[in-house]
Amino acid sequence: MGGGRIDETRPFIPVNIAVLTVSDTRSEADDKSGQTLIERVKEAGHTLAARAIVKDDADAIVAKLKAWIADPGIDVVIATGGTGVTGRDVTPEAFAAVYEKEIAGFGELFRMLSYQKIGTSTIQSRATAGVAGGTYLFALPGSPGACRDGWDDILKWQLDYRFRPCNFVEIMPRLTEGQAAKRA
Repeated sequence: MGGGRIDETRPFIPVNIAVLTVSDTRSEADDKSGQTLIERVKEAGHTLAARAIVKDDADAIVAKLKAWIADPGIDVVIATGGTGVTGRDVTPEAFAAVYEKEIAGFGELFRMLSYQKIGTSTIQSRATAGVAGGTYLFALPGSPGACRDGWDDILKWQLDYRFRPCNFVEIMPRLTEGQAAKRA
């Protein structure tokens, strides 16, 4: 749990999470990474608001992100795939194109935790996160192991309102301060 704790005096607040798989080859039938995230989202008590698979194409990723950011029924997007360094890996660039604010610590923490499991190979991961339109955006590598690590070691806790000393859920209402509110 990384030094934090669950405060049982606070209520659990489910959030609406969309899962995006970025891949030129996967379908729902063989999307193990997307399925890993979906299972964990539901087990934690959150709502699966949407699921999609898009090609490794920056414009397609940006279009899906913008649609989900504009949807008041989606609070969080978790993507898997396309975070490496090959020519087709464009997920971090697509995410950066829509960020209002980057959450640099997410990628840093993911790689620190991943290093403990896969050593220096973690340097090939460009996991990233940010906020746009009051929606949290997280991009994880495309392996089921990376999805497990990202959820189990970071997102499970930061997306739980009961997690102390602080978490992403408790500041959700403030993400659009100074802008027109996403939620009416």
